[in-house]
Amino acid sequence: MPAKQIVLGIPFYGIAFALMDANDHGYFAPTNGPATNFSEGAIQYNQITKYISQNNATAVYNSTIVSAYCYSGTTWMSYDDPQTISTKAAYAKRGLKGYYAWHVAGDDDWVLSRAAQKASEDQQHRRWLWPVISIAVVVLVIFGLICYLQRRTLKSKAISGVMKGFSSRLKTRVGKGESLESGTPNLQTFGYVTLKAATDDFSSENKLGQGGYGPVYKGKLPKGQYIAVKRLSKTSNQGFEEFKNEVMLTARLQHVNLVRLLGFCTDREEKMLIYEYMPNKSLDLYLFDPIRKYSLDWVKRVHIIEGITQGLLYLQEYSNFTIIHRDLKASNVLLDDEMNPKISDFGLARIFRRDDIEANTNRIVGTYGYVPPEYVRKGIYSTKYDIYSFGVLLLQIISGKKNSCCYGLNENLNLLEYAYELWKDNKCMDFIDPSLDDSSSSCKLMRCMQVALLCVQAKPGDRPSMLEVSSMLKNESSAVNSPKKPAFSTNEDEDEDEDGECLIREAIHSVNDASISELCPR
Repeated sequence: MPAKQIVLGIPFYGIAFALMDANDHGYFAPTNGPATNFSEGAIQYNQITKYISQNNATAVYNSTIVSAYCYSGTTWMSYDDPQTISTKAAYAKRGLKGYYAWHVAGDDDWVLSRAAQKASEDQQHRRWLWPVISIAVVVLVIFGLICYLQRRTLKSKAISGVMKGFSSRLKTRVGKGESLESGTPNLQTFGYVTLKAATDDFSSENKLGQGGYGPVYKGKLPKGQYIAVKRLSKTSNQGFEEFKNEVMLTARLQHVNLVRLLGFCTDREEKMLIYEYMPNKSLDLYLFDPIRKYSLDWVKRVHIIEGITQGLLYLQEYSNFTIIHRDLKASNVLLDDEMNPKISDFGLARIFRRDDIEANTNRIVGTYGYVPPEYVRKGIYSTKYDIYSFGVLLLQIISGKKNSCCYGLNENLNLLEYAYELWKDNKCMDFIDPSLDDSSSSCKLMRCMQVALLCVQAKPGDRPSMLEVSSMLKNESSAVNSPKKPAFSTNEDEDEDEDGECLIREAIHSVNDASISELCPR
């Protein structure tokens, strides 16, 4: 018979026995039979409690057997008190020990019945309490999930709405009556699913590189067009404003030496930019690789220098707005299938009106080694910012050297000062990349080195304009000023600025494929 169908009637009386030894009063102690001072050894519960009180009897509860007993002298009584009843009822309700208690008969004062009833009610409470708690937890989880998905959807729609507004504003007037250049292409809005398929689910095999703001993938659209997908990581320092800035700026720029933006994607809270595909990747992969650098002979390097110069000329002189890139470096110069250079990554760029000279910011951005001193010190930027970066890049192109290393006999000079010391000692050819081995171009190499040193002068006013740079590089016979000591010299611990403030020397180090998003100006 199932345990829950077995009925146990819990007695309302106890049994009294006469102990053989008053000192041996355990539960299984030997007895002489029922106590003679009680009728047949049976005694009601209310009489037991009275006996315990009057005779100062010792009451004991045995939790193992689930029974109570008391003793006084040789009299020993076994009985069920409220604690015993409650425990047995709880066991019975759980189907334990093979019995089921439902009623206590003959309980005159209802003490035992109430104990059994309380155990039953507690069990019933637990029975319905757990389902209620479970349902409440499920409801809360579902409600939280709905709120999260709704918030995510609204945020995605808001971003998409803003980005759609960008495309429409590309055809309108921008800033104080200035119109955009004619021929600005329409940007295409790409879906996440399309880009996922084009990049084979953003596979590592299609990964072109890792920039400061996230990875770049090679993709192929259904019609066969190859693209480069710049996917901003969710942990990137580049926020929505930088993303918007890059879309707005790059879309309006049309020049053979600037990378072309095809569209963007903001699905599923993603921030992705889609560019034309550059099969030869970036310039730094050639300049600083001991094998690949040999594929860059002097003719190709001159071609790359001229292309970068033309791209900067367009940004500073020939577009409707003066645009400062603020992150020009070797890894941001991409190369197409014919090794034509294209300046990329306009996330940090800023627009100047034609009558603006310089601007100031408290948020310092850029890449170590390419940032001019006035920007580090006071947050001042102008077209001379990109001139400085171009000078550093030009030194790297002709030398194949990184600006994160130290040079010289004692290896205590940064790239700029090492170049200056060799220039001053008329040892320019010691600075040139040995892989070139082209003595016939020594004059052109020395001219590039001299122009580069002029571009990295400490004071912005001592640096040439981009028009002057272009002229000096093209006309080797024209007179060129002698450069002064470059910025960030390691020979002096401090430089005094025009206001008497001290600029503590900064180490001129660079990570070509990572841009700092913020520095404290000093």
